[in-house]
Amino acid sequence: MLKKTIRIGTRDSELALWQANTVKSKLENLGYTTQLVPVKSDGDLVLDKPLYEMGITGIFTKTLDVAMITGIVDIAVHSMKDVPTLLPNGIVQTAVLERASSEDILVTPPFAPHKKGIDWEQPCTIATGSLRRQAQWLHRYPNHKVVDLRGNVNTRLQKLKDNNWQGAIFAKAGLQRINLLPENYIDLSWMLPAPAQGAMVIVALENDEFSKEATSKLNHSTSEICTHIEREFLSTLEGGCTAPIGALAEIIGNEILFKGCLFSLDGQSKLEIERKVLVSEYKGFGKECAKFILSNGGSELMSSIKNQMG
Repeated sequence: MLKKTIRIGTRDSELALWQANTVKSKLENLGYTTQLVPVKSDGDLVLDKPLYEMGITGIFTKTLDVAMITGIVDIAVHSMKDVPTLLPNGIVQTAVLERASSEDILVTPPFAPHKKGIDWEQPCTIATGSLRRQAQWLHRYPNHKVVDLRGNVNTRLQKLKDNNWQGAIFAKAGLQRINLLPENYIDLSWMLPAPAQGAMVIVALENDEFSKEATSKLNHSTSEICTHIEREFLSTLEGGCTAPIGALAEIIGNEILFKGCLFSLDGQSKLEIERKVLVSEYKGFGKECAKFILSNGGSELMSSIKNQMG
């Protein structure tokens, strides 16, 4: 039965390799034979353009999609927040692994004063390549300047050291996974994460029953339900356009607590929702929450974002 070697496609950054190796060892513990196949992505190679100028949809996943469709790899492992809500034809989600922290953190330079020593009321320069983080930061600190920050985790940490910024925003899970979480960081518990932040997803070809069955054994149902709601919220709002959208679903007892937000690019306009639903009624909940936002000013806000981004 366990004859076929499952070839695991991954980007070749340190974090991506950590994620792929995690899946590799989990599959091997179940008795499967696996092989890692690292592939460079356009998102890693072009560091001088903001993501949204590169047609963000699938920038980190496209290369692996092609490798899967052309038969070079059998499955791919991704940070779920990087995966387009609409998967390419013939590729399906087979498992969401147990989610790590979904929080964003502000990393301050090693030489900066301790967090209590930074006066956030003063003009500050904060770095992030994410429209969502930028908008939420500017909403809270309108007198600050936000600069673009690209590259893998290691590159971005180095840029923080090399520049005269007060801080840079990272996903906590990414730094934890490769043991790069520094001492000097501040939890941004007020910032809503990207949909599915902190979760890893496995995708395979729809007609590859062997790989689908093998990887589905790694699925964590709580993480799958929460990320499904967040991504449904994103997909209903976005309509193919990148926008500052945050979402977080958490299962508490037999209920799901959902928080979602949509911001203007400059952070001045904010639309938000907070709702609960029974876990048994989670299907369509993300869509329902997005429709509430759209009918309460969200449609107009999305139109203006699309116009601004050309």
